[in-house]
Amino acid sequence: MTSSRAANSILYMQDADKSRSYMDLADTQPSLLLKGDTPRLIDEWQMAPVLWDAVRFEVDQRQAVGQFILTGSSVPKDGVTAHTGTGRISQMLMRPMSLFESKESDGSVSLKSLFESNLEISSTSTLSIEDLAFAICRGGWPASVSLPKEYALDTSINYIEAIINEDISTVDGIDKNPERVRLLLRSLARNIATMATNTTIINDMQTNDLSMTPPTLDIYLNALRRIFVIEDQPAWSPAIRSRTAIRTSSKRHFVDPSIATAVLGTNPMGILKDFNTFGFLFESLCTRDLRIYSAAIGGNVFHYRDRYNLEADIIVSLRDGRWAAIEVKMGQKQIEEAAENLLKLKERINTDKMGEPSFLMVLTAGEFAYKRKDDVLIVPIGCLRD
Repeated sequence: MTSSRAANSILYMQDADKSRSYMDLADTQPSLLLKGDTPRLIDEWQMAPVLWDAVRFEVDQRQAVGQFILTGSSVPKDGVTAHTGTGRISQMLMRPMSLFESKESDGSVSLKSLFESNLEISSTSTLSIEDLAFAICRGGWPASVSLPKEYALDTSINYIEAIINEDISTVDGIDKNPERVRLLLRSLARNIATMATNTTIINDMQTNDLSMTPPTLDIYLNALRRIFVIEDQPAWSPAIRSRTAIRTSSKRHFVDPSIATAVLGTNPMGILKDFNTFGFLFESLCTRDLRIYSAAIGGNVFHYRDRYNLEADIIVSLRDGRWAAIEVKMGQKQIEEAAENLLKLKERINTDKMGEPSFLMVLTAGEFAYKRKDDVLIVPIGCLRD
């Protein structure tokens, strides 16, 4: 459901005919902008951050829930302070659409159901490798999902150009070199779903004439986070049985893998010809979807890797302590090795402190969903839902 469908009145701060008047009102009498049938949606509220405190005050006065919906495509600019809204305003991160939301996954395997120990699965995905390549390049943008295929890929390309030429400088008021932004995005795309360090990113960019210092890189990366372009995947730090050192670096991801394909200038046919890159992009697609599905059941997504290179691509951890380990694999030949790694990881975790995993899963680009004799689940991404 979009915010507009949940609202009974809407204020669009970016309305070209009214935006200046709205900004003037926000500076003088912001309460007037809050008048209207409830729930009242205020879109791009961060253009006038005073609206946050105005909403907070109004909620206190009304003593009622569900009064306002505030949506924004970025956080407010630097130097703008506001009360937290704790106890009055609930915050939700909106991501692009998952394959289930775009009606490409049939949803026959539910993440929530798996965490409730319903592990007897048997279903079939209808998504082909070609379908997945297209889904990666098109992305989960609502505007692109409904478009004909010949136009659907343009959304992410247009989005990238807006980021490079305007959005990244607007968020913090610091002008940024568009070519440096483009080079940075390309480097992040080449290192998607890896634990590439900032040094690796800088060295990758130095193959061109435009280099970047570590402090400047931090500024650029922070701006990309604030406009919801990148969302790294943090490392999981469980209690383990031995003194094994756990890697703490995050994995590099965009909020949607289509950003990577757009900035690299590739398309479905291009990634089908480069199966190594396809594999990393597929992992990023799966990470995106699992972030969406896990958020719906109160969970977060991490990754695990230790000094012996034992890893799990995705760890889903719920608020109540339940957890599951997932490996992402494109081909059938990789399933056996992935299942063995997951079983090794289970043995390494101190289950007295962490509890047994709710399930172990190999998430695939394949056709069949089933449970192996060793209880490892094999699930195509085209079958998964929240």
